[in-house]
Amino acid sequence: MTENDASETNTASGQELVPVTHFGYQEVPEPEKEARVRQVFSSVAERYDLMNDLMSLGIHRLWKRFAVDLARPRPGQTVLDLAGGTGDLAALLYRRIQPNGHIVVSDINPDMLAVGEKRMADKGMLAGVEFVEANAEALPFPDRSFDLVTLAFGIRNMTHPERALREIHRVLKTGGRVLVLEFSHPRWPGLQSLYDLYSFNILPRLGEMIAKDRESYQYLVESIRRFPDQETFRAMMEDAGLERVDVHNLSGGIVAIHRGFRFD
Repeated sequence: MTENDASETNTASGQELVPVTHFGYQEVPEPEKEARVRQVFSSVAERYDLMNDLMSLGIHRLWKRFAVDLARPRPGQTVLDLAGGTGDLAALLYRRIQPNGHIVVSDINPDMLAVGEKRMADKGMLAGVEFVEANAEALPFPDRSFDLVTLAFGIRNMTHPERALREIHRVLKTGGRVLVLEFSHPRWPGLQSLYDLYSFNILPRLGEMIAKDRESYQYLVESIRRFPDQETFRAMMEDAGLERVDVHNLSGGIVAIHRGFRFD
């Protein structure tokens, strides 16, 4: 759902219209979504990476390595890892941009950031790393600040992803690039039905057994289904001013990486 096509509700005649958006398969007032998403990730923060390993059979680590290879970070660059959460992507980037590189790990959820900072510290990777609690739809960074922006498995949870894309374009330097790694729409024949069976039957049960939180993982499954397909999201990136946007489907399109550049 984009900013322009959000539906609206009117609770009583004469009252101001309140925009609504999706939270999984539910429709909720826009102001409520951010709080609900915060609660989801506060609930799962401590077991987030373990659950990712179980849900993807560890393949999410290969997806992230491929994304970093595609990003081509270089020593000395300045990188923004949006929705950086538990810091696993930042750790991969860290090795590529040192010495003298700088990473800002940004997330809207302080519990996720706390987990990420602890894990980066345990790996001895705090030099040149900054953790910033921020909303990706209104970033607190100057124009043209970063050589590279990465965003893994976070944009589908945003109320206005088109605003986040415009902010990404704004903070990129000329010649900079962005990579968005996100669940997408399977392309292989027959894969969608198998994927649905696994997602709606297995993943919430894993959430209940491992994270003790079925509802949060039910939301995460539903949020994947609500996210636009590859071509629609490519168009959204182009509308935000990003150029030469290409798409790299992984695991038959279950996941896609969208890469774009700023040249102006």
